Amino acid sequence: MNDSSEPDGVTGRLVTWIHDLTWDDAPDHIRDRAAHLLLDGLGCALVGAQLPWSRIATEAVLGIEGGGDAVVIGTGRTTTPAGAALLNSSYVQGFELDDFHPPAPLHSASLLIPSLLATASHLGQDVSGRDLLLAAIVGFEVGPRVGASIGGTGMLPRGWHSGPVFGASAAAAACAKLRALDPAQSEDALGFAATQSAGLMSAQFEAMGKRMQHGFAARNGFYSAALAAAGYTGIDQVFEREYGGFVAVYGEGHPTDVEAIARALGDRWETSMVMVKSWAVMGGLHGAVQAARALRERIAGRAVERIDIRVGDVVYHHGWWQPTRPLEAIGGQMNIGYATAVTLLDGTALPEQFTAERLDADDVWQLLDRTHVTLDRAIDELPQTERFQTHLAVTFTDGSTDTESVIAPHGSPADPITNDEVVAKFHALTERVMDADRAAAIVATVRGLADADSIAPLAGLLAAPVGRALD
Repeated sequence: MNDSSEPDGVTGRLVTWIHDLTWDDAPDHIRDRAAHLLLDGLGCALVGAQLPWSRIATEAVLGIEGGGDAVVIGTGRTTTPAGAALLNSSYVQGFELDDFHPPAPLHSASLLIPSLLATASHLGQDVSGRDLLLAAIVGFEVGPRVGASIGGTGMLPRGWHSGPVFGASAAAAACAKLRALDPAQSEDALGFAATQSAGLMSAQFEAMGKRMQHGFAARNGFYSAALAAAGYTGIDQVFEREYGGFVAVYGEGHPTDVEAIARALGDRWETSMVMVKSWAVMGGLHGAVQAARALRERIAGRAVERIDIRVGDVVYHHGWWQPTRPLEAIGGQMNIGYATAVTLLDGTALPEQFTAERLDADDVWQLLDRTHVTLDRAIDELPQTERFQTHLAVTFTDGSTDTESVIAPHGSPADPITNDEVVAKFHALTERVMDADRAAAIVATVRGLADADSIAPLAGLLAAPVGRALD
């Protein structure tokens, strides 16, 4: 085994853990959860594959990449592994329905599913379900730790799209595991991944490209491990280097914790912290949607004068600006005012709430024009698990008010969605775009990955075209 450049350093300890991790090292509940997180991501990809902006991306990327053997989920088409990684990630992220890690914000499935499927295609050999799952666990563990090292949620108020900033490290680590790279090669892969970190949160207002930014990280992670496997060397000790190192650069100007990258590996499992979403909105808005759903029945038939929403720094800066009409779908999914208003009216925030017609509906904008959002900095002094709390107050024309607070929305680490709920979500989403028999076969195959000799049957189930969820 070729050791890392500094085995006792942060990067060295991380890559040694990646190399040494075995199937038996991961607890049963973590292995089971990882499979269900992958299922959740695949459900999001299947719904996302034929969205209007996804179809534009498909034609653009296939026009650049051309043909290949890698499956482009839900399209019946194939392309190069790198092109497939980019598109499949864009589909997972296609409608803001995919997972979210609250303390270190990134969307893990959109990084791991595409990069691992691309790697399996590039290897040109059977990959077992167990190997795929173990590699995915590595990615679920590495991404949040790298995010925590540079402040986690603190990246969002500064304008970084946090997931692409540290998501390539998650994808590279997972792909390094699937390729069985030694610690020195994995160090190279992470060096390549870290130097490709980027992502601007201004993409959230109107850009289709917001859907693809985790895709850049997934593609870069795939490329990083492939380059390392070929012997092309990357940056050594990339996380702890004082000059030009990942933590030094991306953590500049706020508290950092480089040791977070290697702390408690194998003892504390970040996989269990991943939030499965119930609604098609940015993760920080789930509290607002949940509060609005609770208030909706109580305010039926009453005339609303004013809506007040109080949140902490992360949700405020990431999720509030005064919207202008009409909103693009991405803007509606990221804006706490729109998400609250449409949920008060419709009782939900799923794809149907973000059609062009609903985004420009008079009843929504009448409420949205009465909405006021306040930053409560005291929330940011609370334990991290409480910083996504939301306080909603509705004032009526007769001067009376009604309120609802959500401290930890359903799906968060304090109130996780169960694996059975993940399966139910998969069926509820995919019934829009495929027949029940195909959906059931995908569920059974993913839940049986631990005993599968090959992931080829899964790839086959994902390949065929799906229907359109919106138009």
